[in-house]
Amino acid sequence: MVLLRFIFITILVLWLIRMLIRLVLPMLFNNLASKMQSQATGQQQQRRQRPEGSISIDYMPPRPDQSKTDKLGDFVDYEEIK
Repeated sequence: MVLLRFIFITILVLWLIRMLIRLVLPMLFNNLASKMQSQATGQQQQRRQRPEGSISIDYMPPRPDQSKTDKLGDFVDYEEIK
């Protein structure tokens, strides 16, 4: 009797989880899709605000220090000896 009750409760819980997933997941995906769409339109509006032909640089790497090359020393030509 205990085994039958356990199986019935397990099937009932799995069925309820399945129904909840069918109801909740579409709402979550719709919410996620609408957020992504609003972000895309926001980025598109930002691009339109700049005049055509203007250039924007997001990242500029730091320039290497010029004094580092002075510390390397003299250059010696290499000759192959046979």
